[in-house]
Amino acid sequence: MAGSSLVLSDDSTLSKIDQGLYRLETALALVSGLAVFALMILAVVSVSGRNFFQQPLPGYVDWIEQAMPLIAFMGVAYAQRDGGHIRMDMLVGKLRGRALYLVEIITTLAILIFMVLIVWGSWAHFARSFDFAAPMWSRDSSMDIALPLWPAKLLAPVAFSVLCLRLVLQLYAYGRAFLRNDASPAAVPLVADAATQAALEAQHVSGHDSEGS
Repeated sequence: MAGSSLVLSDDSTLSKIDQGLYRLETALALVSGLAVFALMILAVVSVSGRNFFQQPLPGYVDWIEQAMPLIAFMGVAYAQRDGGHIRMDMLVGKLRGRALYLVEIITTLAILIFMVLIVWGSWAHFARSFDFAAPMWSRDSSMDIALPLWPAKLLAPVAFSVLCLRLVLQLYAYGRAFLRNDASPAAVPLVADAATQAALEAQHVSGHDSEGS
């Protein structure tokens, strides 16, 4: 379940690497959010042009196609770090100690293998589109205003490569926690119970209220 995890930090090298990677993931997620906002602005411009000037924004659909990878892919590593993806918390939440870490190792490794294959395939897809000798370095383009498609195709292997880095870090963290039988390992999303989740949300809201005052 999304939104029911927390990530602990400490003074270890692992936690410092986690924080550094998290800053990159946050920046990518911000880019994704800005892409959503930009599409909203484009929609207003296109609809206003159609209603008032009988001329919608040229290539509106083309720009939507270009922005879709930004919206869909750039925040996946950020969500993985915070445990925001769909998880079987009802099952995993019942486990403790090494049993929990073993399950997390197995599932994280499976996801990592899958994502490595996705990176390989999406990079090959980008390579078929990119060509230094072609106009705008592109062998293909959008149908309306002929935007080159390789920038959008490049976003998938880039975003998924960052996700692979996150998965490798989490795999190491879970492995270390398994060997040490840590009660509260750092750099991995931990399932929070309802009381802890409510306390975190209350703290988050009160923090915003304090900033506003």
